[in-house]
Amino acid sequence: MLQTFIDRVVSRKSVIGIVGLGYVGLPLVLRFAEVGFKVIGLDIDDSKIAALDAGRSYIEHISAGRIANAKAAGFEATSNFSRAREADVLILCVPTPLDKHREPDLSYVTDTTDSLLPHLRQGQLLSLESTTFPGTTDEELLPRVQSVGLHVGEDFFLVYSPEREDPGNSKFTTQTIPKVCGGVTENCLKAGVALYSTVIDNVVPVSSTRAAEPNQTARKYPPGRQYWSGQRNENCRGHNEH
Repeated sequence: MLQTFIDRVVSRKSVIGIVGLGYVGLPLVLRFAEVGFKVIGLDIDDSKIAALDAGRSYIEHISAGRIANAKAAGFEATSNFSRAREADVLILCVPTPLDKHREPDLSYVTDTTDSLLPHLRQGQLLSLESTTFPGTTDEELLPRVQSVGLHVGEDFFLVYSPEREDPGNSKFTTQTIPKVCGGVTENCLKAGVALYSTVIDNVVPVSSTRAAEPNQTARKYPPGRQYWSGQRNENCRGHNEH
């Protein structure tokens, strides 16, 4: 199953599903389309779907011309989540705003994953890119995927790869910003690295999803940097003990 997945990715036969078409998801759509993948964009915001269908951009630094190029390459935007079954890859780029306790609200991540569960199948890879707590992939996504009978690392692949978008910064693009990737298993990591290496110049594999998750929270929420550093040390110690 792993080699079949990698072969399809390398040959650009895989269909890429991007879930969440905001400032993280839309640049990913464009990048995958640029290198020859068919891309399906999923979002619950019908205004975004309508804009993309009309060839309009709603993000300042993304031109209508780039949207047109992606559409010409086969990009489709939809709010119909049943189309997730068509995708070989599903990348979650949903928001995790701070709640009243100044902690990431994971409801968008868990609700979106729950919406996708009926449409998951063997041979897919699911990647979470949203800013989150250390342990989210293992504790929130993994049990959900397993609940529909999929065997992660065998017939399904699960990774965490934190988004690193810097909107409007012309010096760094989706392609050139180094990208960390951690997998739930070694096969998951191999699948994730193979995928992201098709669109990112420098993919940095790490030992686990837990090792990748603190990387993003500390970067996005600097006021909590000391807290997240402590969490990272605690999680790394726990991980090494098992």
